[in-house]
Formats: sequence, structure tokens, C-alpha cells
Amino acid sequence: MSPEPAEPSITPPTGWRAVLRIASGIGLLIVGIIGLILPVMPGWIFVIPGLVILADYFPPVKRLVDWAKAKYETVKSKPS
Repeated sequence: MSPEPAEPSITPPTGWRAVLRIASGIGLLIVGIIGLILPVMPGWIFVIPGLVILADYFPPVKRLVDWAKAKYETVKSKPS
């Protein structure tokens, strides 16, 4: 069995940059959830970037984003 390819070794920022990135990710997620509830604005436009930002810091969110990317690839590769 061959080993899985290593992911790039880009470490997420630490210190104040990490706090600002996490806060912006949570802010985008909150605005996106409000947008999903209210009919005035589309919420998914804010939810997706919020999840992508938070995926660097929270493994469950990373698994969710990876799953969504894999689903997108399978749907994109299906012949129509």
C-alpha cells in the first residue's frame, strides 16, 4: 500500500493574525447564517468563505470542507 501524498506544510498564522482570522471566519459564518434565515441576502456567499477560513484551525471543519470539495469533483466529473 502506498502512503498518502503529504499535504503542503503551510502552517496557519499564530498570535494576533490567528485571532483576527478566526474572528473573521466566525463573523462571516454568523452573517451567512443570518443571510440563510432572511430573504434579503444570500447566506451561502458568506458561509462558504467563513468555513474555508476556519478549516485551517478546526479539524472537523476541515473534514467538512474536504468532503464538499470531493462531492463537487464527483458531480463535476459526471457526464451530463
